[in-house]
Amino acid sequence: MDYNPQELEADWRERWDTEERYEPDPTSTADPEAEETTFITVPYPYPSGGMHIGHARTYTVPDVYARYRRQQGDNVLFPMAWHVTGTPIIGAVERLEKREEKQMSVLQDTYNVSDDVLSDLETPMGYARHFIEEHYKTGMQSLGLSIDWRREFTTNDDRYSKFITWQYETLRERGRLEKGLHPVKFCTEQENPVTTHDLLEGENVEYQEYTLVKFEQGDMVVPMATLRPETVRGVTNAYINPNSTYVEATVDGEQWLVSVEAAEKLELQDHEVDITREFQGSEFVGEHVTNPVTGDEVLVLPAEFVDADNATGVVMSVPAHSPDDYLALLEAKADPERLESYGIDPTEVDAIEPVPILDVEGYGDIPAKDAVESAGITSSNNPNLKEVTQDVYNAEFHTGRLHDEYGEFSGELIEDVRDELAAAYREQGSFGELYDFPEPVISRAGGKVVVAYQDTWFLSYNDEDWKAEAKRVVDQLDTIPDNTRGEYDHTIDWLNEWPCIRNYGLGTRLPWDESFVIEPLSDSTIYMAYYTIAHRLDEIPTEDLDREFFDALFYGDKAVDGKADPRALDLRAEWQYWYPVTQRFSANDLISNHLTFYLFHHAELFDEAQWPEGITIMGMGLLEGEKMSSSKGHVVLPGKAIEDYGADTVRFFLLNSAEPWQDYDWRSEQVAGVERQLTRFWNRAQELISEDVTDDVDPDTDLEHIDRWLLSKLQTTVADVTAALDNSETRTASQAAFYGFDEHLKWYRRRADLDRPGAQWTLQHVLETRLRLLAPFIPFMTNELHEQLTGTPAEDAPWPEVESEWQSTRTETEERGIERLTGDIQDILKVTEQDPETIRVYVAADWKQSVFETVRETGTNVGDVMGEVMQDPDLRERGNEVNQLVQDLVELVRSLDDDVLAVMDEIDERSTYETAVDFLEREYDAAVEIYAEDGVEIDDPEDRASKAVPFRPAIHIE
Repeated sequence: MDYNPQELEADWRERWDTEERYEPDPTSTADPEAEETTFITVPYPYPSGGMHIGHARTYTVPDVYARYRRQQGDNVLFPMAWHVTGTPIIGAVERLEKREEKQMSVLQDTYNVSDDVLSDLETPMGYARHFIEEHYKTGMQSLGLSIDWRREFTTNDDRYSKFITWQYETLRERGRLEKGLHPVKFCTEQENPVTTHDLLEGENVEYQEYTLVKFEQGDMVVPMATLRPETVRGVTNAYINPNSTYVEATVDGEQWLVSVEAAEKLELQDHEVDITREFQGSEFVGEHVTNPVTGDEVLVLPAEFVDADNATGVVMSVPAHSPDDYLALLEAKADPERLESYGIDPTEVDAIEPVPILDVEGYGDIPAKDAVESAGITSSNNPNLKEVTQDVYNAEFHTGRLHDEYGEFSGELIEDVRDELAAAYREQGSFGELYDFPEPVISRAGGKVVVAYQDTWFLSYNDEDWKAEAKRVVDQLDTIPDNTRGEYDHTIDWLNEWPCIRNYGLGTRLPWDESFVIEPLSDSTIYMAYYTIAHRLDEIPTEDLDREFFDALFYGDKAVDGKADPRALDLRAEWQYWYPVTQRFSANDLISNHLTFYLFHHAELFDEAQWPEGITIMGMGLLEGEKMSSSKGHVVLPGKAIEDYGADTVRFFLLNSAEPWQDYDWRSEQVAGVERQLTRFWNRAQELISEDVTDDVDPDTDLEHIDRWLLSKLQTTVADVTAALDNSETRTASQAAFYGFDEHLKWYRRRADLDRPGAQWTLQHVLETRLRLLAPFIPFMTNELHEQLTGTPAEDAPWPEVESEWQSTRTETEERGIERLTGDIQDILKVTEQDPETIRVYVAADWKQSVFETVRETGTNVGDVMGEVMQDPDLRERGNEVNQLVQDLVELVRSLDDDVLAVMDEIDERSTYETAVDFLEREYDAAVEIYAEDGVEIDDPEDRASKAVPFRPAIHIE
């Protein structure tokens, strides 16, 4: 039977669907406390666009774990839903309605949306439904994901909103919600707060609190922003962009000069702003402003590198402690004609010198000068300047001590006093504050995102008792990889209030003020619990899903006054059966928000028994070495990949190219290579399946050494794959089950007489076990082959267990010796380019074996070993020969584990090689002779025997 993946996979998809294969329910007879259940979740997709190959890996990794646990005998739930909350889908629809070129390209060129379908996408849920049904769901089904589709929902569904309403009414009652002014990310296009899910660019950029140093010119305040307020005494000059637009404005009763963009930010951050006039920055070039801390007059220079949309658009310069400021000053001095064109006297600029204000370990008086000179940087355009600047900033923060002019702060480390110093100058009126982003942030609606103060409801993640409970969740959490555990604790430590509402968008209305919508990261913290009962809530009228219903469902009949709704108690049994979440698979960048929120909300709303058990972190995907981008069309759609290669190939490449938490790179050439490897596997399996292996093969008597070696290797593979999958190490597991064991098979096929019934029995037994090991990874192929071989699909066969009767360290050690001997012979032939007639193998003499036993028993301390062996007079006479042998054997013993060392005492090295003579003669078409170095009838024409070392025989080729 030829391998046709598309045809084969279509048959199995239809079969799974007909059988309702992956629709688990609680068993009616088992004790819920006794039955093993596994509940697996992954972040539900946001269908503002189509599914690409990066998403495919995200959802295939948990599918492997789900399939693995089913074979282990667990009742496994792996559900899926759709996150539509917020504004991204609304923004996408708006861009579609405007027929924006970029949006049309994404829809038509990247996701192949035809013209006759576009009108169906012109409502938010119509848009979402298209990508749910035509991309995500189709892609997931094509990949063979073992999802229970009965439980799917969207976060805009009425019943789901009732569930979120219960959640937020409960949180408010428990004091976890507060109202007040709070800085938020704000889209100026939609005039709406936004979160990560709403962003097109700058998803990982967080706003920063800048200190505004209030320089003055007469009655005018010229604020300049900095993240290093301690450098205020080192300011020598300022910069303004002559080509940008600035304003004079009354800000909270003071006259200010800032960029027009800064005026908008200040107004949004609860300042009263009244613009009196606009002007070009060139008008202010050459002016002088007064440092509010030192009283010094500093000159304002022109600089196109100043971004008027960053902070206030006017920048203070500290050339002693900022490498980029130092170079900018040198470049200004080197261009007197430009200075004169702005009416600036070049001699005044020449007179500007860096002003050091702190001492820094590893640098001289002027750290910025030292840094650029040691790095060989002479231009502000040098790409290495950013890194050098950051190095200086880091060194100054951790080791910089302030000079005497800082008074009470003199001699103090910057990291110890920065906040206190800024607060002191703020109290004096010299400093203010401004929130801004260090780089541009754009919403999915295409609007610029700034920081705005909003009177909003926020989750009080800063409550110390709530933080403590969240940390208790982390303490009992299985974090994969383990080094991510600290990231959860770190996030809990710094997390502050989180604004949880937006002015509009899809999703659940705030129960006590329906003019607001609960935002995406806040309505997706406990939806995992909703999966357990989603498919049964359709039986209950929406209006019945009130606070008491969900209280009874999640807290029991004693949580409500009067008689609890029996329907809620019935659903409670199903929730308790599945909960808690066994393993959640999610992205590393979500630790800093969603995943930690997930822990907070479970800590507050559920008992410890329902807290999450494990989280596995996922890496990012590249395409041919570059980041995937739907907007640039740089994606591969799963449907096209499956059409080209087959779902098993797509799955297998995604799973074994990197561990889940590592980034991976989709490369078409390598994917095609995987397809060829799977085809070869299929063809070899077909050959074995077609063989008529007689039932009268007795494994106890009909198997040879090499058969037992392969079966022993199989047990090691079973143990390795099982251990890897227990830790979600899909690459380690798949590599061991497929590629690693293939290496053993290559050797076996060289060594064994494959026509023997015992060999055929061995290969079929190995194939059957490997099919079960590979079933979570390539379910279509393995189910088909296993059914052909045994009559049962692989997924219905139990997960392999180590068969201890086949484990044999001795057999593996003996065969390793034969394999190493073969390799040594091959190396000699390669170097000498000989065509051998006779190959002589010399096993080490008995006295050398005696020394080996001493090393094995005494340990790897050379002195201790020599002390033992030199007690033997015969060995003492051998002097340096014994000393060198001990050195060699100590290195050998260090390389071996205890189990191998233990069996070496049982191995007759000469007899082991003699069993392989037929193989070696067949391999090299030469006579093979095995001798003991100290044997009576030894044939040693070139005195090679003396070179023999225990378990590393000497070789002579003639």
